[in-house]
Formats: sequence, structure tokens, C-alpha cells
Amino acid sequence: MTVKKAYRPLPSKKRPISQMYRSKKRNGKKNMLIGLGLTIVSVMSAAAGALLAVTLSETSILQQAKLTPEEEAVFSQEETVAYKKLNIPELSRPVNVLVLGIKVLTSDLTDRPADEDLGYHALVNSFEGLSDTMLLLRFDPIQEKLSVLSIPRDTQVYLERYGTRKINHANLYEGPALTAAAVSKLLGGVSVDRYVRVNVQGIEKLIDALGGVIVNVPKDMKYNDFSQHLYINLKKGKQQLDGDKAVQFLRFRYDAYGDISRVQRQQMLMRSVVEQAMKPATIVKIPKILSVIQSHLDTNLTVKELMALGNFASKTERSDVQMLMLPGNFSGDGKNEVSYWLPNNYKIQKIAHQHFDLPVSDASNWQPRDYSRLRIAIQNSLEDDTLAQEMLNSLKEAGYHRAYISNSRLDAPTTTRIVAQSGDRNAANIIRATLGIGEVLVESTGVLGSDITIQIGQDWNHERLYN
Repeated sequence: MTVKKAYRPLPSKKRPISQMYRSKKRNGKKNMLIGLGLTIVSVMSAAAGALLAVTLSETSILQQAKLTPEEEAVFSQEETVAYKKLNIPELSRPVNVLVLGIKVLTSDLTDRPADEDLGYHALVNSFEGLSDTMLLLRFDPIQEKLSVLSIPRDTQVYLERYGTRKINHANLYEGPALTAAAVSKLLGGVSVDRYVRVNVQGIEKLIDALGGVIVNVPKDMKYNDFSQHLYINLKKGKQQLDGDKAVQFLRFRYDAYGDISRVQRQQMLMRSVVEQAMKPATIVKIPKILSVIQSHLDTNLTVKELMALGNFASKTERSDVQMLMLPGNFSGDGKNEVSYWLPNNYKIQKIAHQHFDLPVSDASNWQPRDYSRLRIAIQNSLEDDTLAQEMLNSLKEAGYHRAYISNSRLDAPTTTRIVAQSGDRNAANIIRATLGIGEVLVESTGVLGSDITIQIGQDWNHERLYN
């Protein structure tokens, strides 16, 4: 069988699009991560572990649910830490960490005293409930990459002993071990080494301990659920969110794509938490952060592993943090039938291979990609719509005939963002080379259904103003 050579639309003799206009030097800025990301708890757990664990016993920091030997066997027992420099723990191999955000209400408890009826469904500091957020993080010291895979809570899976269910039920039924087994099976055998569980109260308190985070809220968000005393009222625009408002930002679901939009907001908040955690002022807040960890976090990570993860994350550049979303499609209307996120197994296999080092079972199915067929969505953030049209025309001239202008808009970033929505960094880098400008981000905050989303920044306008 003859394998067709991948088509690359950028001829070697052509200059990047931006070089047709006045060029400008840009100084790259290295961004250092202090923790794991939202993962919110993982960010701060790693930071606290790296700074304080050397002086504290493991039992004084961490709490862990009691697992049976069978449940413990779900997680890898292979050593993850080595000592190389100054006796500081470092990762000895890639490590996959499952992070679960748990929401438990008083109405979910079966053993609460009758006199504790508050008249509404209050949040409870517990880990025994549905997982509201699910992330699989891969810390890879070999490739020097940090990958974050968001798994929608409505993902359809088959749970042993329970049948077809949404994956967020696994923690409610049998805790982190059943969830890890379901995630591993979903990804075609990717191992899960460790887990972290944090409840909604913990996320709120961690954000407050950080001093809040700066987030660009994409639209007005207003919703009231009096049964939970949940009052969401956020205005569109860039602003500082405290813990309560950050949780509102995460829990809002009433938009076109439901839980998938929540996943996108989680990734937006991850970036903001990372930037806040980088600030030197965060160090003095470690005691308060540690108190939250002790009260609202359950994990089978050891303190040494937390230190190693924090050490690795602190050396990771922002561009090497890859945020992905489990590929799939909607099923059901959520009213008359159960609404699922149906996994796309072929695309999942590609992500598992590219980002989690899963061996390919059938290499003959992996053809070099025809980059001319990329679905490229252009999000215009500038007042002048002709600039988006100019970019579209330029891309089509370069051979990208499936490029289009999206109806969705956003506030203008300083630098054009080339978002690898499907997780293909190589494709995004080729688009960047074609344009000659922009920052490549591997995350799922772009237009759903696109391979690449280009979020036009002020630098694209600058090139034309000074032509």
C-alpha cells in the first residue's frame, strides 16, 4: 500500500504572511509554572509540597481515603522519584495523575441527623459524591511537557458491576479506584499512577488563599438555584474573581454547549491560576494554602512526589503546557433522554498516543496528515472586520481552503493565539509559520469542531497599520 505524502501548503520560497508587511522584533517571555493548574488544587499542592514538605511529616500534610489492596492495585506501584541535585526529589519517569473535583450536597448524604436540615442543599466537605470535574495530568520529565486532559463529566462509559453510566458516577459508586480504572479503559490502557480529590469548598478556599485570580469572563452569566443557595451573577469582561466568584464561573452551565463550555472555562481558569501562582507574593500565603490542603484534599501522592511534581512544574514553560479535551459528540437532549458525551475512540487513540505515550496498535491506520484540510476557525477580536477577512484570504491563498470566520468574538489579546483545538501542536506550528506571528497554545478553548482556532490579536492589526 502506498502512503500518500503529507501536503504542507507553505512553499519554501514563500515568506510568512506577516513578512509581507513591516516586521517587528518580539522578545519571547519565559513563563514559569509553580504548580499543577486547575487542577487548582494540584497547582497549590505542588507549590506547598515543594516549599514545606522537607520540614513536615507526610501525615501532617496529606489525608488519604482508605483503599483496599484491590483498589490500591489499580494505581501504579512503580517508583516515581529520584534524588539528583542537592537531595531534592525529582521525577524519575513520566507520571499520570487523575484529578477529581467533587461536589457533595447535604441532600446527597444518607446519614445526616434530622436536626441538621438547613432548609436548602448546602455544600459539604466530603469526597464521597459525583465528580464535577475530571482531569488527567501527565508530567513528562523526558519530553519536558505537562499535558492536561479534560474529561467531560457526562462521558459515556461502561462501569463494571454498574453498566453504562456517565463517568462522573464512578467516584460516587466506588471512589477513585473505579474512576481511575474507567479512565484507563477509556484511553485504551493509559495507566493512572496517582489520584487527587478536592471538593468545591476546597477550590473556593484555595482561590481565596491565592488572593483571587484575573479572568476574562466571556459573557454575562446569571443564574439562581435557591435550593442550593447558588447565586451566579458575573459580568462580561476582564476582572479579578475571589473564590466564590471563581466557583460561580466554573459551575455555570446554562449556555449552548453545557458541560463542554464548562470544560473550556476550566481551562481558562487554569491559565489564570498558573499566572497568579507565579507571583512571588504567593510564597507568603503558603501556610494558609497548606491549611486548605489538609482540610479539603484527598490523595495517594506522597510528600516526596508532591515535591518532585512541584520541582518539575516550576521549570516548565507556559508553551509546554498542553490542555486537551476528550474528543466526542453530544447524544440526547437531557430532557426526555439521558444526555451523554459519546467518546470518539479513533481521536482518543491519537491523543493517547501523542500526549500520553500509548503505543499504537495498528500503525497502518496512521497516515501523514493533509494539512490543507485543516478546519481553521478565525475569531476576530478587533473592531475592524476587514482584518479577519484579510487573514482568511491569506490563509486560502496559502492553501487552507477549509478556513472560515467564526461568529463568536472575544476581547483582543495582545498576541494572536493559534489554538490547537484538536491537540495537534505540529499543525498549529505550521499555521504559525504561515502567518509569521502568533503564540501556539495546545488547549480546548477555541471553536468547537475546529482543528485550529486563530484568535486575532493586536499584533495582526499592528502589522497592517505600519505597512
